[in-house]
Order: sequence, then structure tokens, then C-alpha cells
Amino acid sequence: MNQFDISNEIKEWLTSGDPSIEYLVYRDLLFNDLLVQSDSFTDAQHCLNQKRNRMLATGWGHDYLSKRNTKTDDYPDHWGRGFYQTKWISSHYTLLELKNIGCPPTTEILITINKILDEKKGSDGGIDPHVGNGLSDTCINGMFLNYASYYGVKEKKLESLIDCIILDVMGDGGFNCRRNRSGAVHSSLHSTLSILEGIETYIQNGYRYRIKELSRIKDHAIEFILIHRLYKSDKTGKIIHKGMTMLSYPSRWKYDILRCLVYFVDAKVPYDQRMKDALELVLSKKRKDDKWPVQAKHPGEVYFDMEKTGQASRMNTYRVLKVLKFYGEFL
Repeated sequence: MNQFDISNEIKEWLTSGDPSIEYLVYRDLLFNDLLVQSDSFTDAQHCLNQKRNRMLATGWGHDYLSKRNTKTDDYPDHWGRGFYQTKWISSHYTLLELKNIGCPPTTEILITINKILDEKKGSDGGIDPHVGNGLSDTCINGMFLNYASYYGVKEKKLESLIDCIILDVMGDGGFNCRRNRSGAVHSSLHSTLSILEGIETYIQNGYRYRIKELSRIKDHAIEFILIHRLYKSDKTGKIIHKGMTMLSYPSRWKYDILRCLVYFVDAKVPYDQRMKDALELVLSKKRKDDKWPVQAKHPGEVYFDMEKTGQASRMNTYRVLKVLKFYGEFL
């Protein structure tokens, strides 16, 4: 067995976890196993959809959905205390996590997303997390576009957000949420990745508004990340921030190399030699039992812990294996 194979033991461990992990693993790593067990591609896809729908009834997906406020609560049709309060139990971060675990659309999810669009548009057309500020936040624009596109919001309602994102691109090809607040002149890996994830989901879900411009912006933003070898200064070669090298989950708005590599896989970015340092660093974090841990958590209020820091992580192991399946031959 080489280091990129998935042993039967790891397969069983991954697929015996939360229904969302089982779905993601079969979707991205083991779909051929479903094909072998099924009479046709259609049957295999039906089986995969059944696994996806399980999370509506049990596990993390169900638990997140059950926390949504009712119409009689203080913040009706939201999670937490509205769109962006309190981290990490607000509507924004809950919807982002539901997207990340592959939760199917529900009427309630779409009601909340459309409520945000109706109530939280800034004067620049993006999403304003504050009351009366008028200016949107670049990171939030990217994250919102990510889950709004995934859940199929009507294109017309996203047009001003796309306009805002296109105007927000910086001269170095990336993005920075401080540009319209404190005049940042250099892009941020955090902001750039959030925008890239949003653009990719928008493209993959068939939206067409200003798609050619977004595709060019995507290419330049990817180059911005590659110039930094995913986590290093383009001037000194030193690590920008240690946190970028830690395997965390959920990622929230924060950048790390595994989150970036997963994006590269989703966007089918061809292997580039400048990815090598990050790939080797992620590979070096494998435990003796062929599993990867959660190394860090971003502090804040949560509804529940998905996994324990320091322990073997099904989510991170799945994510690393997804990356190695795509790029492993180059290591």
C-alpha cells in the first residue's frame, strides 16, 4: 500500500462517523465503490443522495437545523442573534457550515438566505454585517456568495453582490476586507480564499452573470496565493502566520493551507510546484494510525463540538485524502 491508498480500516472508520462525513467520503473518495455495488450510475447516484438526505434527520446537519429560531423567538428565521451575531452560532456561520458539510437545501435555509439579502444589503451592493454602516465586508461577501450559490438563490438577487466583488479586486490580484475600511494596499490570503470559494460555487452552480470577468479574477487570485506558496511571504519566504499551517475545522473565515488545498481540488487547479511545500507539510501531519487530527479550534460560542481538538479527525482525514487523491502523484 502506498501512502495515498485508503485502507479498508480507514474506509470503515470514515464512513462510520457522522452522516455528513459518510456522504462527503462517498461523494469525493469512494463513489466507485457505490458503482461496484449498484446496477447503474443512476442507482449509485440515488444511493449517494440517500446518504446526503440522512443528515436532515440525524447528526450535525439535523443538529444545526434544529437550532434555528422560530417565529416566536427574538430573532425569527435566524440562528443565534441574527445574521452575524454571535460567533459562531449566527445565521452566517451556520449556513456556511451547512454548505460545507453538504447539507441538502430546505425551505427554512432559503427563507433565511433571502431574508439576509432583503435586510443586509450595503450601499455598495454587498452584504453589510453591521447596522447602518453601509459598507460590505469582503470576506463575508465571499462566504455569503458561497452558500447562497450552493443553495440556489435566484441570480438576480446576487447581481449587486457580484458587482461589488468585481469592484473590490486589488492591484495584486487578491482581496482584502480592510480595503474599504482602513485603506489596505496588499491583499489578504483570508479574504482572497473566501472570495475564490464563493466564485467557484457560483460558477459550478450554473450562474452566468458577469461570469467571464469572474473567471479572469479567479485566475489572478489563484496566482496571488501561489506566489505566496500558500502560506509564505512573497518577499522573505517566511511563514506568514503559524495558524495558517494548523489543521483546523471548522475553518470559519480563517485561512489555512488545508482549506486552500481543498479549494484548489474543487476548482481543479492544475498542480503547480509552488504548492509542494504546503502539500508536504499537510502530509507530515499524518498520525501513526494513518489519520489526521484537528490541531486547533477558533475560539467562540458554538452549538456543539463537531470533533475534539488533538484527536483523530474524520473531517480532516477526509479532506487530506481528497487533496492527495488529486495531487498525490506529484509528491
